[in-house]
Amino acid sequence: MSNSNNIDVFNGDADGICALIQYRLAHPAESTLVTGVKRDIKLLDRVSANKEDKVNVFDISMEKNTSDLNRLLSEGASIFYVDHHMAGEIPNHTNLNAIIDTSPKTCTSLLVDDYLKGKFKEWAVVAAFGDNLNQSAEKAAKNLPINSDQLCQLKRLGISINYNGYGSSLDDLHFKPDDLYQKMVAYTSPLDFIEDKSSVYLELQAGYDNDIAQTSNLKAEIATPNIAVYKLPDEIWARRVSGVFGNQLANQYPERAHAILSNNPKDGYVVSVRAPLNNLDHASELCKQFPSGGGRKGAAGINQLPEGELDNFVDLLKKTYTQ
Repeated sequence: MSNSNNIDVFNGDADGICALIQYRLAHPAESTLVTGVKRDIKLLDRVSANKEDKVNVFDISMEKNTSDLNRLLSEGASIFYVDHHMAGEIPNHTNLNAIIDTSPKTCTSLLVDDYLKGKFKEWAVVAAFGDNLNQSAEKAAKNLPINSDQLCQLKRLGISINYNGYGSSLDDLHFKPDDLYQKMVAYTSPLDFIEDKSSVYLELQAGYDNDIAQTSNLKAEIATPNIAVYKLPDEIWARRVSGVFGNQLANQYPERAHAILSNNPKDGYVVSVRAPLNNLDHASELCKQFPSGGGRKGAAGINQLPEGELDNFVDLLKKTYTQ
């Protein structure tokens, strides 16, 4: 990997992809791409670099990558790091330019949009919708020369890109995130991507529509006024839809926290947690109480929750979100 002077490391969801699209539209350059499924966030352990290398990191928790970040800095790489997840202690190093904001109302792409002074704002709006930050997305779009139908198109695209990042492995996804990025970065505006009949947009949409339709018959295992827990069947479509289904429920029941459990092929469950929309807080604190947990205040997850820890998790979910 040290053969390349530019290494772009990004989360495989809408926010990570759209953050890099904005950055590369502003700074075109050949680069090595490092990404994975949405939950694959310890991405810096795949990167080696030297003094000539510039490493750009978008939308992965610094806290989960601290040791490799320090290693890359010691190897002499210059690092530009933009993120909205819990960061831990940010290294004080001349080669690190970090833009970190853990506010529950922002996302990495909105931070990149600020950095680029709004140059490719439509892509930031797509990402914010993908992260279910609907109010932030609408606020960012306020001064764009687009109509309400186009705004709805951006929202639908954001949801679909985000949906595409979920799965236990790349084989679960319709498009590998690096491939999807390369198919979209050619478009200055996401509306051009949507309108281009030769793009993969319709295929992406069809995948989302088919999978989300299968959630209509799902019932909660546990439901109270404050929390709900859903167990998804052990199917590829269910693994793909786990995140956007959680967002859908959050929008439908804004006063309730939601946990979506998917089967983990190794053991137990993969968990997606959505804080209530009227209290976007505590999700990352809750999930970090488990070894593979993390995320942000409004939305977080646990990569591997053992079967025997499920009752403990549900108890903590109730305590966290019962006023």
